[in-house]
Formats: sequence, C-alpha cells, structure tokens
Amino acid sequence: MLKCAPRSLSEPVRLFRLAKIIRVGLQYGLDRLILEHDATGRLALPLKLVGALFFWRSLATPRAVRLRQALEALGPIFVKFGQVLSTRRDLLPDDLAEELAKLQDQVPPFPPEEAIAVIEQSFKRPLHEIYASFERTPIASASVAQVHFATLFDGRAVAVKVLRPGIAPVIAHDLALLDTFASLLERFWSDGKRLRPREVVAEFAKHLADELDLMREAANCSQLRRNFADSKLLLVPEVYWDYCSHEVMTMERMQGIPIGQIERLKEAGVDLKALSKAGVEIFFTQVFRDGFFHADMHPGNILVSVAPTSFNRYVALDFGIVGTLTERDKNYLAINFLAFFRRDYKRVAEAHIESGWAPPETRVDELEAAVRAVCEPIFDRPLKEISFGKVLLRLFQTSRRFNVEIQPQLVLLQKTLLNIEGLGRQLDPDLDLWQTAKPFLERWMSEQVGWRGLLNHLRKEAPQWASLLPALPRLAHEALSRTDRFETQAAEIARLKDEVAASRRWARLAVAIAVVALLVAAG
Repeated sequence: MLKCAPRSLSEPVRLFRLAKIIRVGLQYGLDRLILEHDATGRLALPLKLVGALFFWRSLATPRAVRLRQALEALGPIFVKFGQVLSTRRDLLPDDLAEELAKLQDQVPPFPPEEAIAVIEQSFKRPLHEIYASFERTPIASASVAQVHFATLFDGRAVAVKVLRPGIAPVIAHDLALLDTFASLLERFWSDGKRLRPREVVAEFAKHLADELDLMREAANCSQLRRNFADSKLLLVPEVYWDYCSHEVMTMERMQGIPIGQIERLKEAGVDLKALSKAGVEIFFTQVFRDGFFHADMHPGNILVSVAPTSFNRYVALDFGIVGTLTERDKNYLAINFLAFFRRDYKRVAEAHIESGWAPPETRVDELEAAVRAVCEPIFDRPLKEISFGKVLLRLFQTSRRFNVEIQPQLVLLQKTLLNIEGLGRQLDPDLDLWQTAKPFLERWMSEQVGWRGLLNHLRKEAPQWASLLPALPRLAHEALSRTDRFETQAAEIARLKDEVAASRRWARLAVAIAVVALLVAAG
C-alpha cells in the first residue's frame, strides 16, 4: 500500500500542491458542490467568503461538467480517481456519475531516454544487450506507464511496458490529499459514514499500488492466460519473465483491431453479434468459474483478432487491475443473478439479509417490493432500451432506504459489468443480456449444487481422503482413548465433588454440635 506522507516531497512542495488543488477547486466552483452536501452548515460561511475571492469565475456551466474539468486540470491521478468514482453510483448523483464516465486518461508520453534509463537500471545492462531492436516512440501512454514495441534476439515481437519515472511519490501525495477530502465528506455529508468514502480512496490506493508493481501485473496476465489456455473466445499475451522487473514488463506483442472501431471490424468481416455474446460468456466465466477477472475492460484494453488462426477472438491487454472473488461471493452473486433473471425478488431480498448486507430486522416483503419496482420494467427489453447505470443507481437509492451497506470487494465487479454493458451496446444494441447469461449461470449452479457439483467436490476431496482413509483406524483408536481418559477424569472429578460436599456436611454438623454445647454450658 502506498504511504500517505512520502518523505521525498518537501513541505513547501506539499503546500504548493494543496494550494493548487484549492485554487482549481474554487475556479471551477467545486465549493458549491460541497455546500450542497454540508448537512451541518458549518462550512457555509468560510466557503462563501473564499468563493467571493473568485468573483470573476463563471458558474453557468453545469456542475457535472465543472467537476470533470477540474479533475482534468489537476492531472492524471485525479482523472483516474474520477474514472473509478464514476462507477460508484451509490456515492454520486446521476449527472455527476454520467459526466465523470467521460473522463479519458490521455497523458503525454515521457521522453524515450527516461524509459531506456529505467530499463537499463532494472536489468543492469545497456539496452542493445537486452533487446535486438527497440522503438523509441511509444505506442501507448497512460498515467503510470507507457508501452514501446521491441524485438527479442530470437526474433519474437514484444511489447515493453515501462513505469513512469518518479510517479510513486506523486501518487502517494495526491492520495494523502484525497484521503483528507474523504474524511471531510464523512464528517459533513449526511450519507458519508454509510457510503464510506475513505474506503473508496483506500480501495483506489490499493489498485494504484498494484499498477505500480509491474511484476504483479505480469503475474495477473500469466494467471489469466492459464485460465483461458484452451479458450476459443479470448487470447492473453505470454509473459517473458526473463525481461520483467518491478519497473518493466515484457510480453508477447498482440495484433488486432481495437474493439471500439466498429466500422473496421465490419470491414474485416467480424461477426459482431457472436462477439457480443462471447463477451458476456467471457465475463461470467471469469467471475463464476475462476473468481479472477479482468477489471479494466474498457475499449482501449480490448482488441479483436482478425488473424486466420484466431479470427473473431477477443484479445485482452493491460492487467494492472484484476478482481478476485471468494467462493461465498460467487455463490451469493449467482443466487442474486439467477433470482433476478427468474424475477424471484423475494429470494433477492432474502439473500441480502442472509449475507448480512441488509440489517437482520429488515422486512423481506418491503425489500422485495422495492427491488421489484426497480427491476421489473427492464425485463424482456433489448440492451439498447435499458441502462445498467440507471438500474444500478435506482438500486443504490433503494439500498439507502434499507441501510444496505455497500460492499467494497464488489466495486470492481460493478465497474466491469458497466464496461460489459458499454461494449455490448456498441457491438449489438439488440443483445438480450438476460437470455445470454441465464443458461451459463444455470449450468454453473448445477455444477455447484446439483449432482454434478457433488461429483466435482468428491473429485476435489479425493486426494485428501486417500491419505486419511488408511489412518482412520488409528485416529478412531486415539479418539476412543481420549474419550476413556475424559470419562475417567470426569468420574474422578465427580468423586472429589462428592467428598467435598460430604466434608462440608460434617463440618456443618460439627459446628451445630459445638454451638449446642456452648449453649448448655452457658445455661
């Protein structure tokens, strides 16, 4: 986890950065946003006084646009935070969430000399001894890294991802400021404690920390490739571990058409309807079969292969952010998805209460009615006529009424589901997500809880049983021996208790006799 107070930044630099954030916030009228949610009214006077200093600013632009522009002005880390925040429809009004979703993390590349220096420092060798060729102009650039094409000495074409120099202390400092702002939200926003903005910042910090370690990203890539080794739907690049470090990642160079370029896909003869259904299957396979999913599936990270041997397959890129789910999470999600698809809103309500997400005193019938009011209108309609963003927003608004706590471990899943929605709408506006996903989930549930599930569990436990069965007689003998000892000890304890009780009775009788004797003597 990134630390919030890096020593590499001096106090004057920190104050300068904080002053810039305050200036940008006031310039774009973000003080007005804070005033709208100041339930206590304690910030009203100071914010109005400070805001008056920027009398020349224009507030005619909608507040959502001003917020997006402010984040863009503050730099790539705040842009990335805005992107993450746009997926938290539970925290934001609809207009803010929609506008933040438009943020694009387009960062100017850093000089190739700096990238080469990072590579040579990582491997303690000059560049010409590491790669046979290296393209100085980057093919892509983002907030934390950029990518160059290169060739290994055996002729393999590779992509080399290089961490942006000096980015770690800048990120750590900005995260410290974000955590401070989140603390203010928790204090002054009436919904702050329930929606846990500081946990959102902590979650964002965790993902950024993961992105700053390219060995971790390489491991994510390798795991996803192994999970889909025999897949006819998804291609994942191979990692070349001899050319990887914490600052450099070298992987197989992948070819394809960016999934957002629909016209090029059509010209290449790609079946968009089949592609959209494959995307849904890939998503649910990652979530429910593996519990390990690519959590940054925006169009910039997805290609479509048009090579003859892999035509119409997805190609995954950028593995800095992945999500993981426990068996309990997967079972809970499957129950909820299937209940939604079957319109069994009572089961949805029961699952929320059973999982502890909703308070135990919640009335099932009331929560059931609220969920039905949100979900019933969207069924039997094509994807082009519904918006998961709006459905999620209404569900979050409903959850607020019932004090349902937002689960941080599922935020990435919500984000990825929104990405899937966007891709599906681009490829096939008539895609029926419900009918596409329902058979997959029913098959998965059958494999988990039906007779197939029983056989699967037996196969998984067989190795352990094979080692335990020969030892069962010895274990049983030891257990019986312990039982005999326990019974002997219990009998001894009972005997001692009886002796103590008898001793107490004799003592009381002796005291009584002594008292009578004293009374007779006194008389």
